[in-house]
Amino acid sequence: VQLQASGGGLVQAGGSLRLSCAASGRTFSGYSMGWFRQAPGKEREFVAAITASGSITRYVDSVKGRFTISRDNAKNTVYLQMNSLRPEDTAIYYCAADKLYGSEYVSAGITAYDYWGQGTQVTVSS
Repeated sequence: VQLQASGGGLVQAGGSLRLSCAASGRTFSGYSMGWFRQAPGKEREFVAAITASGSITRYVDSVKGRFTISRDNAKNTVYLQMNSLRPEDTAIYYCAADKLYGSEYVSAGITAYDYWGQGTQVTVSS
């Protein structure tokens, strides 16, 4: 399985970015997908996740109301729309695929995910 994240960049506080994660090599539509981020000197943390069907989503409290996760199973792609960005959102963002096929559960735990993209840098200036 390969996951290719893109869409990161430099943006001013209050701005928006949309991250994309294109998947190949596995039946994408059968797996929940997640976004995580890692800031310098900090541990990787959960940001958002979406079930295989797209019917259930989950967010870390700090991004609720600002970020939206979605997916297009026809394009094997998951997205993270990020609005009202803050300097504290600066991090490398990673997409990941859940281990379990057909799960309608979204996990915030890193160990629930077995495939990871290479990461895309998001920098928010104040």
